[in-house]
Amino acid sequence: MTNSIPEIRDVDFLFVIGSNTSEAHPIIAMEMKLAVARGATLVVADPRAIWMTEIAEKHLQLKPGTDVWLLNAMAHVIVEEDLTDQAFVEAHTEGFGDVRRTVAKYTPEEAERVTGVSAEEIRWAARRYATTDKAGIYYTLGITEHSHGTDNVYALANLVLMTGHLGRRSTGLNPLRGQNNVQGANDAGATPVFYPGYQRVDDPEVQAKYEESWGVELRPEPGLNLNEMMKAVGKEIFGLFVMGEDVLLSEPNVLRLEKALNANEFLVMQDVFINETARFADVIFPATVFAEKDGVFVNSERRVQRVRKAVDPPGKARADWKILIDLAKACGTTWSFDGPGEIYAEMVRDAPKFAGISYERLENEVNHGYTGLQWPCATPEDPGSEYLHKGGVLRGKGLFTSVDYRPSMELPDEEYGLLLSTGRTLYHYNSATQTRREPGLIAKQPEAFVEIHPSDARKRGIEDGDRVEIRTRRGAVQAQAILSRQVRPRCIWTPLHFSEARANVLTNDAGDTVTGTAEYKVCAAEVSRVEGGAEGEHFPGSFYRESGPPR
Repeated sequence: MTNSIPEIRDVDFLFVIGSNTSEAHPIIAMEMKLAVARGATLVVADPRAIWMTEIAEKHLQLKPGTDVWLLNAMAHVIVEEDLTDQAFVEAHTEGFGDVRRTVAKYTPEEAERVTGVSAEEIRWAARRYATTDKAGIYYTLGITEHSHGTDNVYALANLVLMTGHLGRRSTGLNPLRGQNNVQGANDAGATPVFYPGYQRVDDPEVQAKYEESWGVELRPEPGLNLNEMMKAVGKEIFGLFVMGEDVLLSEPNVLRLEKALNANEFLVMQDVFINETARFADVIFPATVFAEKDGVFVNSERRVQRVRKAVDPPGKARADWKILIDLAKACGTTWSFDGPGEIYAEMVRDAPKFAGISYERLENEVNHGYTGLQWPCATPEDPGSEYLHKGGVLRGKGLFTSVDYRPSMELPDEEYGLLLSTGRTLYHYNSATQTRREPGLIAKQPEAFVEIHPSDARKRGIEDGDRVEIRTRRGAVQAQAILSRQVRPRCIWTPLHFSEARANVLTNDAGDTVTGTAEYKVCAAEVSRVEGGAEGEHFPGSFYRESGPPR
């Protein structure tokens, strides 16, 4: 996030796109609700009518996968009506000319035809965003999990740059991280293109610095991203170390991966519970949950926080760092770290963004009224960065990037007449390895379901509560049908949490050309009633049909 979570309550215009915030990020959604209660304008762009649309002034219910058309059309209006922040553009950006020429052809009228959002609403949203001083954009996987996800983010960044909504409180471009410490994992270099602190592996100076610091030779080219790794299993990759992830539930086109794992030679799993991936594990290391850990987490707003162990791990479970150190020693290293503090010190030693955030400083630091420190933080005296780009864009000039619309890789046709999207719900978390062990959450949402518009259900002879089969070119699963006007006609939606109805049996593993992120949000599908299948009971989650999850 360029800005901080507490700033959200002071935003006057919130543009939430591709984010079911109240279910996937309920704490951040609380800040948004406070802003709306104070009088802020909320606009939600989402193919589904989620709960946040109930408090929004406008719901831009676009067709899945047409985000670039919507965003370029908004940029078209801002340019055409001279609503750009010309002073900011001239002083702090480069490449605006290319974007200006590109968006000229993305008229709101043509955008209405492609996206399904009216030209009038597109113009209204663009004007309000451009002319509101405190305007912030918030997005999640509904933007990035596409074969053109990077283009979506570029188009959002273009809106921020042309309006000057950057480098000030309660503005910015704010991706909401979906998992605990996923920000910290990226900060630490758990990515094929960066060393710690987002220093590129293909930068010769950075490579030389880390070769000297670590005392090893390093490859100058990036490694494989996750999607590429999964496609290489059983072909170029024959050994896997899976830590804290159930790849047989979370990866797209998972039946292909399951078949590939039969050709895999060795799989080590490090986790807190047995999951689907454990079926292929040769060795399982029992790890620890958050309350059994010491160390550092980093949240969505770049806040580095000390985490302290509350209870000892049960049985033979051990802290992740202890397992990894012993494994490294067994492989021949001489690592001698005594605890997470020493490990953290090595990580920040060569990473300028974190240089001022020591383990010791985090013990008692309170800044801006909150514990922890936000990077960039260059020196021990630096108070940290409540928001990014204050006083100027960090790279020197904000780079506009011209993007053109590219259709999703797989769209409905005669054989598969519906468009499937997947996501999270309030009651379960990701692979539900933990949440489906909690009776209260199971009572709220015991089984998989698929939302289908009543008109599409009627054509297929499907009644509310029927057992149905969802199928795509990759496989099929069964779930309970929920007739719902929350989804657009010819669109269906199902959650990813249920191992007995793995949504990722269905999803497309076509990857974004830059990041490799798979297209979880769009693929062609069909639904049919399971003959003789017992009609499912209406579980409490079936209130999704009309009103969305509880407030």
